[in-house]
Amino acid sequence: MLRKRMVAHQWPIPVIVAIIAVGLLLVIGVKYDYPLYHDPVATITSVKNGKPEKQKDEFENQDTETSQKLVGKIRNGPYKNQKVRLSNTFSMSGASDKQYFKNNDVFLIIHHHGNKLNGTIRDFKRDFQLALAFWMTICLLLGIMMFSGLMAFFSVAINSILFFWAVKLNSSTQGAKVLLIFGLLTLLFAFVTLWIVIGFNRQMLVTMLATIGGTFISIGIALSVFALTHDKGMYYESMQYVTQLPKPLFLAECLLGSLGAVMDESTDIVSSLFTLKQERPDISQKQIFLSGRQIGKTIMGPLINVLFFIFMAETIPMTLLYLKNGNAWGYTFSMNMSLGMIQSLISGIGIVLSVPLASWFASLALRRKSM
Repeated sequence: MLRKRMVAHQWPIPVIVAIIAVGLLLVIGVKYDYPLYHDPVATITSVKNGKPEKQKDEFENQDTETSQKLVGKIRNGPYKNQKVRLSNTFSMSGASDKQYFKNNDVFLIIHHHGNKLNGTIRDFKRDFQLALAFWMTICLLLGIMMFSGLMAFFSVAINSILFFWAVKLNSSTQGAKVLLIFGLLTLLFAFVTLWIVIGFNRQMLVTMLATIGGTFISIGIALSVFALTHDKGMYYESMQYVTQLPKPLFLAECLLGSLGAVMDESTDIVSSLFTLKQERPDISQKQIFLSGRQIGKTIMGPLINVLFFIFMAETIPMTLLYLKNGNAWGYTFSMNMSLGMIQSLISGIGIVLSVPLASWFASLALRRKSM
C-alpha cells in the first residue's frame, strides 16, 4: 500500500524544475572537465579538408578518402592553451575512421618537433554527449513516470553495478566459471529488477517464478538439442575477440538475452491478471489461466518480432561487409548470422514457455484470495 501511495504521489513543479536544473549544471560541468583527465585533450579550432580521392579494391568496392589538416587548442596538462597541429584521413564509408569537425574535443598523443607541437588523435571525447543523453533520459523518466521512473532508473543502475561485478569476477577466474557466474547474475537481475519496480509482494514472486522458469527451461532445451546434434552447425569461432571457451560464453549471452524478453512478457501477463482479479474477485482459477494465455497470445508475436529486428539490426553492417568482399551467402550466414539466429530462437522458446508458466503461477496465487 505504501508503494502505491508513493507511485500515485505527484511531485511539486519546483522539485522537478530543481532536478532538471541541477542535472543541466552537471552536464555543463562535464563539458569543461578537461583538468580531470590525465591524457591530453584538445578542442579542434580549425579544419581544412583536402581533395577527395577515389579508392577501389580487388572486389570493385569503391570509396573516397579525404585528408584533413587540423589545428587544436590543448585544454589540460603542461601544454595547456598551446596550439597543436593534427592530421587525419577519413573515408566516405567511415568503416574504420572518423571525420572531425570544428569544436570537437579529442584525446591526443603529443609529439615534439622543435618548437612546434604535433599530435596524433586517439579518439573523440564523448563524455559530454553521454552525460547529455543520460540527463535527458532521467528528465523524461521523472517528468512522465514520476516515482515509477525513478525506480526504473534505480534498477538499471543497480543492474549495471551487478553486471560490472560479474565481468570482473569472470576475468579473475579466467572464464572457468562463466556459466555459474552469469547464471547467478540472471537470478540477481530478475530479483532486483522486479523487487525495485513491483515491490516485494505476491505479484513480484509470481512474475519471478515465471521469468526464471521460462529462461532456464529454454536454455535446458537448447542444451539438449546441442547434445543430440553434437553442436553441428554451431560456429563458435565466429564470436569476435573471444579469449576464453566460446560455448559457455555463448550460453551466458543466451541466458541474459532470454531473461529480458521473458521478464517483459511475464510482467505484462501477471500484472494484467492481478488487475483482472481486482476488478472481478469472483473469477475462477481456470478463467484466470485462460485469460493469461489469451494475453500471452496477443503480445507473444510482436515480442518475438522485436527480438528478430534487434538481431537483424546488429548483423546488417557485418553481413553487408562480408557480401561486398566476395563471400557467399552460406558462408556469410554461418560466420556472421548463425549464432545470433540461434540466440533469437532460444529467446523465442523462452517467450513461448513464459505464457503458460505465468498464467499457471498467477492462477495458483489468485485462486482463493481476492486482491
